[in-house]
Amino acid sequence: MSDLILLVEPMIPALRRYARALLRDRELADELVQDCLERVIAGWAQRRDAQDTRSWVFAILHNLAVQRMRQQSRRGLHLAMDDLNEADEAAFSTPAPQEHRVRHHELMRALDGLPEDQRAVLLLVAVEDLSYAQAATALGIPVGTVMSRLARARQRLHRMLDGVDAMPAAEAPSAQPSQPSPHPHIRRLK
Repeated sequence: MSDLILLVEPMIPALRRYARALLRDRELADELVQDCLERVIAGWAQRRDAQDTRSWVFAILHNLAVQRMRQQSRRGLHLAMDDLNEADEAAFSTPAPQEHRVRHHELMRALDGLPEDQRAVLLLVAVEDLSYAQAATALGIPVGTVMSRLARARQRLHRMLDGVDAMPAAEAPSAQPSQPSPHPHIRRLK
């Protein structure tokens, strides 16, 4: 048990940062970290590789986050009846117009605009300082995939922050209108 405390306790701030970056909600992120830590404690004896505890813990957190995001997208927005009648003061306030705050919001919007797989790799490598191998283990993908997703994420993030690529890939209109194929028996795939 002392190994668990010595290895996992220093990771908690990083787990919270990663969860908040993925979920964009402090309370949900804290619940996610709590659930992750419960699973880590329950599965501590069954872990395969004692050498790479960090990757194992981040993999648990990532998988739980993906599971929650899928559940939320299936269920839709949930509001309690009591919440509908109460005015939320935060909804009427506006943050101060300082330049760093604006830049922070631009960065967060750009991160939200990245595909989920690219955002996860970028956060694990750039923010949580995991190696490519550790991120690959945490996400269950090959190291080469981590490297290519990271390169695409960084490139897209730079374009979005420079205003070149303002919309997420799924919402961006196609650059060229669809033209009929000169060969009618060949289908054109995009």
